[in-house]
Amino acid sequence: MKRTDYCGLVDRRYLGQSVTLTGWVHRRRDHGGVIFVDLRDREGLVQVVADPDRAATFAVAESLRHEFCVRVTGVVRPRPEGTTNTALVSGEIEVLAHEIEVLNAAATPPFSIDDDNLSETVRLTHRVLDLRRPAMQRNLRLRYKAAMATRRYLDAHGFIDIETPILYKSTPEGAREFLVPSRIHHGQFYALPQSPQLFKQMLMVAGFDRYYQIVKCFRDEDLRADRQPEFTQIDIEMSFMDELEIRALMEGLVRTLWKDALGVDLPDPLPVMTYADAIRDYGSDKPDLRVPLKLTELTDIMKTVDFKVFRSAADLAQGRVAALRVPGGGKLSRKEIDDYTAFVAIYGARGLAYIKVNDAAAPDETGLQSPIVKFLSRDVLAEILRRTGAANGDLVFFGADRDKVVNDALGALRAKVGHEHGFAEAGWRPLWVVDFPMFEYDDERKGWVARHHPFTAPKDGHGDRLDSDPAHALAKAYDVVMNGWEIGGGSVRIHRPEMQAKVFAALGIGADDQRRKFGFLLDALQYGAPPHGGIAFGLDRIVTLMCGAESIRDVIAFPKTQRGQDLLVDTPTAVTEQQLRDLHIRVRASDAAPRTP
Repeated sequence: MKRTDYCGLVDRRYLGQSVTLTGWVHRRRDHGGVIFVDLRDREGLVQVVADPDRAATFAVAESLRHEFCVRVTGVVRPRPEGTTNTALVSGEIEVLAHEIEVLNAAATPPFSIDDDNLSETVRLTHRVLDLRRPAMQRNLRLRYKAAMATRRYLDAHGFIDIETPILYKSTPEGAREFLVPSRIHHGQFYALPQSPQLFKQMLMVAGFDRYYQIVKCFRDEDLRADRQPEFTQIDIEMSFMDELEIRALMEGLVRTLWKDALGVDLPDPLPVMTYADAIRDYGSDKPDLRVPLKLTELTDIMKTVDFKVFRSAADLAQGRVAALRVPGGGKLSRKEIDDYTAFVAIYGARGLAYIKVNDAAAPDETGLQSPIVKFLSRDVLAEILRRTGAANGDLVFFGADRDKVVNDALGALRAKVGHEHGFAEAGWRPLWVVDFPMFEYDDERKGWVARHHPFTAPKDGHGDRLDSDPAHALAKAYDVVMNGWEIGGGSVRIHRPEMQAKVFAALGIGADDQRRKFGFLLDALQYGAPPHGGIAFGLDRIVTLMCGAESIRDVIAFPKTQRGQDLLVDTPTAVTEQQLRDLHIRVRASDAAPRTP
């Protein structure tokens, strides 16, 4: 007899009916001659009862162990009074087993499926069993719901799903790429795409008007909780739309995802914040707005002080002095302050000055407690208190360095203090961050690099700045931020070949390199390329946020570790000498790992 329904969906509707269920033995309990088996499948649990009156069935039930794969046929009956479980769909019923068939026995698992206290190494090594755990089943099903909601929304708005190549060419202006050697073309390589960016632009030139793809992308970069060497993005492009129209359509997608997957209504429209305001107030272009704390600008007044730490930072061309007020922070211990000092050092800060406010009416050593108070005048201290709004019992942290160091350090500290000391609000706080700089200066390269990518159009009126004032050229670029995570980023693209060549030149990409690396794009733009733009959402990040998981590895079926390894299948691994010869590759002896013969 075939399965009649999933275990976790059997409820009072089935009372008195004969059912056939399949799944895995979650647990087995022997209660004085009656055996209870919790049978589990992807929908949940159902309680199966084996009665000794059916000797053959009872004997099979006695032999069951954790994770045996079984088929059960029996009759659904009410659970005895007082034994119902309201947490389960099947919590009011049980199945009296008439027949139990072991479809496959199981070795003793290395951990219990309902054990939540497992190391990630154990989980990833035994990923198949880890994926049986209810939490992982929920995560991946939520991922499926988000992907399906995306497809339904985009289909309803006229988007076409088109696949783009995985074997691409190397264009090393962004993150480090994965290279794939060609067996046929000696000494030449493909690259795995970091995104389908240029292909989707060419699809717009080709007249498809609206494109999307839920696509794998690859970046050979250092890993962390929200990164993987291969990741999935919702890639979208559209023609004949300006920035505001694109954003309106795409925030509709974000609202749809949260509504369909979580039942949550997000604001309509989403709030909008400029990049400059985000950096000034939050030290980050992806601020967590659940934390209401803000940074306070002090650079101007610190140009007048003699305190070297603040004055030297204020006098830097790209320097900043800023403060973070922590209401009630005066109660922080010296150890807690030292821990925060060590924390900001991760972001390059060389220290963390502070002032405890004991009496705001006395802005001097009488009312303020800190080693730095004696170096600052009463007028300056009074102005610090006025600007920050600090009151009795508060604490003010200071950052003074190059603006990037101050922003990174105080921005991260703001979020950390906010969550650790109860300032963070519950719920979802999305926003658009707009008006990004076109470029940022790379100290290692000694030149400008694209803030997003080199195909982003400058804002109207900013094209002339590409040559004369690249530091202040703004882009038609936009990011969607949710609770401190960037979940999507995009821009209006350059659709005129002369402007694209001008941006390449500003980035130091000469005419020959332009042709060699991007000639196909420049050629395509010559044939009536329409105005177009788009966005890419990180599906892994979105689902991680929705699940409340700590890492995107918890929403990917078979992820890599932070060292880029798959512990389940044991990869990367060495290959044979013949495989290397076929690809015209020789591994240096000093770098080579042991290879299989």
